[in-house]
Amino acid sequence: MKNFFQFTERNTSFRQETLAGITTFLSVAYILVVNPLILSQAGMDRGAVFTATALTAILGSLLIGLLANYPIAIAPSMGLNSFFTFSVCMGMGIEWEVALTGVFIAGIIFMILSLMKIREKIINAIPEDLKHAIAAGIGFFIAFIGFKNAGIIVSNPDTFVTMGDLTSPKVALAVVGLVVTILMLVRGINGAIFYGMVITTIIGMVVGLTQIPSSIIGTIPSLAPTFGAVFPHLHEVFTPEMLAVVFTFLFVAFFDTAGALIALTSQAGIMKNNEIPKIGRALLADSSAGAIGAVLGTTTPATSVESSSGIAVGGRTGFTSVVIAICFAIALFFSPILSVITTEVTAAALIIVGGLMAMDIKNINWNRLEIVIPAFLTIIMMPLTSSVANGIAFGFILYPLSFLAQKRWKEVHPIMYVLSLLFVLYFIV
Repeated sequence: MKNFFQFTERNTSFRQETLAGITTFLSVAYILVVNPLILSQAGMDRGAVFTATALTAILGSLLIGLLANYPIAIAPSMGLNSFFTFSVCMGMGIEWEVALTGVFIAGIIFMILSLMKIREKIINAIPEDLKHAIAAGIGFFIAFIGFKNAGIIVSNPDTFVTMGDLTSPKVALAVVGLVVTILMLVRGINGAIFYGMVITTIIGMVVGLTQIPSSIIGTIPSLAPTFGAVFPHLHEVFTPEMLAVVFTFLFVAFFDTAGALIALTSQAGIMKNNEIPKIGRALLADSSAGAIGAVLGTTTPATSVESSSGIAVGGRTGFTSVVIAICFAIALFFSPILSVITTEVTAAALIIVGGLMAMDIKNINWNRLEIVIPAFLTIIMMPLTSSVANGIAFGFILYPLSFLAQKRWKEVHPIMYVLSLLFVLYFIV
């Protein structure tokens, strides 16, 4: 096992990888609760979606761990499940079975692009400065999500966002968890983020802010209401309306995953010389999980940015992903205890990891204006628009334009010009 996952080469151990896998799982486990809640509003069976979500995460995490040796979780994407429910099903009036068929078609196209190594070539063509900007931008984005989940930052009609009520019990719990985790982290305690979540959970239970589960073991809900629902509707996706939906699923998922992989492999020290080893295998794992997940009954999965919490604990190999998959498998039987994992518990991990990822900002060449502006907009637009893809879009459109303005267009890879035009089309659509 040590040889297969290259423990020695990546300076890690069984204990370190296990702790990292558990930490990532705890950070991303909310998807087992939130994804069924969102998709049920589109008319899907909540129990079936819960099982499909867990099985998709198990499959995706195993594939990326065993094929690419990456310490990363793959699970249904929060952004795309909201787009599926509120824009496609409720907004456009499309039945969930037809919309899910669109997800399936997008997954198949993903697999073809991955097998042809087109996705790999695109990611490797992205300039190094923009890759660092993507990593830093995702850091700011997930830190913002952490502050929002904790209630430390709340919406305001006049200033858009403002400080929340820090005296509120649940907000105070998140703040205590954040402080405790930071203190352990700066003291150099291994697994500080994981221990911080455990301590926060225990404090929450003691003061009555975290629910104590009424039972531990539950039955696994049936997949029958959603399994295979895509196949009878394959002929219904070839309409202009549904093709636009498939294009959106494909485009957003592509660059959400690309951005997350760049950021996470950079954080884990896997990316070398502006290239990511075995990126093709990672992309194939991601796309395969997408197609199979749609058959099971859930929306497009993606590389989870929450994986950064496990990497921060020390996850460096695919064994972390295997542990994540095992945790999701266990969660199928112990679904009642998932109520313990609240947003207040995971907020500290997201905030701290966001700060660690934002350190990549130092690697950007801040002395060249043609790089500074695209990089800055890539970073800032991710938290401001709540979308990794939107942040990437602004950077990818402006980067080649800036070099064209300086008559240095030959310094930019031709693929970047194609991507720039595609992102303009993406905004129009």
